[in-house]
Parts: sequence; structure tokens; C-alpha cells
Amino acid sequence: MLSYRHAFHAGNHADVLKHLIVVEALRYMAQKDKPFWYIDTHAGAGAYALDSAQATKNAEFDTGIGPLWNRKDLPEAVEAFVDEVRAMNPDGTLRFYPGSPYLAWRTLREQDRLRLFELHPTEINVLRENFHDAGRRAMLYAGDGFTGILALLPPAPRRAFVLIDPSYEDKKDYARTIDTLNESLKRFATGTYAVWYPQVQRPESQRFPEQLKRVLPSNWLHASLTVRKPSADGYGLHGSGMFLINPPYSLVNALKTTMPYLVEQLGIDDGAKFTLESKLS
Repeated sequence: MLSYRHAFHAGNHADVLKHLIVVEALRYMAQKDKPFWYIDTHAGAGAYALDSAQATKNAEFDTGIGPLWNRKDLPEAVEAFVDEVRAMNPDGTLRFYPGSPYLAWRTLREQDRLRLFELHPTEINVLRENFHDAGRRAMLYAGDGFTGILALLPPAPRRAFVLIDPSYEDKKDYARTIDTLNESLKRFATGTYAVWYPQVQRPESQRFPEQLKRVLPSNWLHASLTVRKPSADGYGLHGSGMFLINPPYSLVNALKTTMPYLVEQLGIDDGAKFTLESKLS
């Protein structure tokens, strides 16, 4: 929806889960010489100031990157992600937070490419400013990422990481995500697809993981982080999940140590828990 601005939520627990998986996956893909593309359906602004009026309104970063910022006992996958945030804050004070596009840009090599979609008219302008000196390695599109990515598949190098992470403020986003996955796999069956989703008290969210599992019978990974019990009034985000198709080989083992740590550090009450399940071929 065009009312959604990610700056209000930048750096929260859901961002931590999403972004550490993005960093881990891209680091794995970069181990091979062959180039790949990073494709993002809902890129947002690309990077965020945590001292902005939007970010400080609810200070959601205090539920995510904040508690991890000064930790000295980070698991390897968490440390790799936090190091990327630290690179954006070289004086050691947490002021800026990288979105998925910026994290991907930091990981990509000269031969790799960035393809970003953003529909919000303000966000796409900020995204363009943030990537104004990226050259032809980064292509930005002002439009609907659900349909836009289909024109890019299969990518020229036949390797890609595709992130599908709408806000889901419009409940149609759940069905559109499934449809986009199905259509994308017809065009590019070997790509790595990552779907982020929120844990909220609406039926579409609660049945979504099982719907995602039915897209492919195997070769998927599902990780979810719940930080608190659902609120009594039925509102708010109590967790989130990441569902990957054709996940990197290393990701399951990395998350086995990462997920318990995130529950310990980011959990708010005794409702905090994680899910880690996979069916790999």
C-alpha cells in the first residue's frame, strides 16, 4: 500500500531476521566465481536514519539491532550482519540502518547486478538518491515488483537471489506473493527465492507458511522468530518469518545456532520462540 513507509520499522526484530538471512545467503552465493543478480520486489528507501522522526516515533530498532549492537558473543551469521550495520556507522554510534538493497550492494562483486523495484513515489526517489552513483550495475524501477520481476526472469547469468517482501498491509499481498512465486518458478526454477512475512493476528498471516510449503514439495527452508505473545487487542507485530526456496546449502546449519540466540536476546516475554524447518532435496 502506498501509505506504508518502512522507516517507521527500520532495524526492528523482523528486519534482523530478514537481513541476517539475506547477508548469509549472498555471502554464500558470492563464493562462486559466476555472477548473479539480486532482485528485490519491494526495495523501500534502501537505507534509513534511526534518528529521524519516523524511526524514533516508536523506536522499533530497540527490539532488533539495538540489543545486538554492543554484544560480544554474536553467532557467526549474526556477526556478519551486524558488521555490515557497523560499516554504515564507523564512529560506533548506531545512527543509520541499511535496508536489504544496501546490504546486497555491499555484498555484490563487480560482476554481479542489482535490480530493485519500489512503487511508493517518495521511497523510489530516496532509493534513487541512495544509489545515484551505482552506475549500470544497479537498475531501479518505479513500479509494482510483483509483476515487474517476471520480465527479468530468467536473468542472464542464470543465478539470482530474489527477495519478495511486501508490507502485507493489503491482505491481497499474501495471494499475490504465492502467485508471483509460482509464475517466477515457471520462468526460473533454479533461482533462490526468499519470502518475508509478518506474524500478525489475521487469518492470511497464520495460514501463509503452510501455503508456501505447497509451492514446491521439497527444497525449501522456513525460519520464524516470535518475540512476544500476540497482544490482547489483536494489533501489532509479534514476530516474522522467512521462507526460502532453493536455499543456500549453508543456511540451515547457520540458523541452528542463530535462532536460539535471537530468541534469547530479542525475546520480550515467555511467548518468545523460533521455528526452523526444512525439506531439502
